[in-house]
Amino acid sequence: MALALDGKKAVVEEVAPYAAKAHSAVAAEYRGLTVADLTALRTVARETGVYLRVVKNTLAKRAVAGTQFECMQDKMVGPLILAFSMEDPGSAGRLINDFAKTNDKLVAKIVSIDGSAYDGSELARLANLPTRDQGISLIMALMLAPVEKFARTLLALKELRDSGEAEPAVSEASTESEAEGSADTEATED
Repeated sequence: MALALDGKKAVVEEVAPYAAKAHSAVAAEYRGLTVADLTALRTVARETGVYLRVVKNTLAKRAVAGTQFECMQDKMVGPLILAFSMEDPGSAGRLINDFAKTNDKLVAKIVSIDGSAYDGSELARLANLPTRDQGISLIMALMLAPVEKFARTLLALKELRDSGEAEPAVSEASTESEAEGSADTEATED
């Protein structure tokens, strides 16, 4: 059933704000999926913070106009479902990637992030992006690693000093330097 002009405007007005605020987008061909499959996909999308919508391509092109996903317009062909990542850049990619593993009829066609459109084969790269919490924990681990190493080194030095093993090494080193110093002195006196 064709939409009236008011209905088309409403669809564009509904999708456009999500496209403007999204971090990334995935357009996937859904040909052959059952209603139950699409319902399951929508349920998971709501749980993961992904806006998912089946939109006619002409309306989708208008909805993404003026956004970072404008680059997808020329590649929108066939029955597509749009997934917009609202919380973290990889969530739409993970959603489509995970669902496609169990249902081969869902095929990623376009992946877009930061104003660049990529082929659907790049979906795995987008899906492997860390979540915000994972990114923060990775950065924190990188920041803490040198401090932890320094603390372990200080602790090891303290243990060496307490056990008395560090002093003989210092004594041997000072004996060797004194021997070298006296040899240098004798060589200069000649």
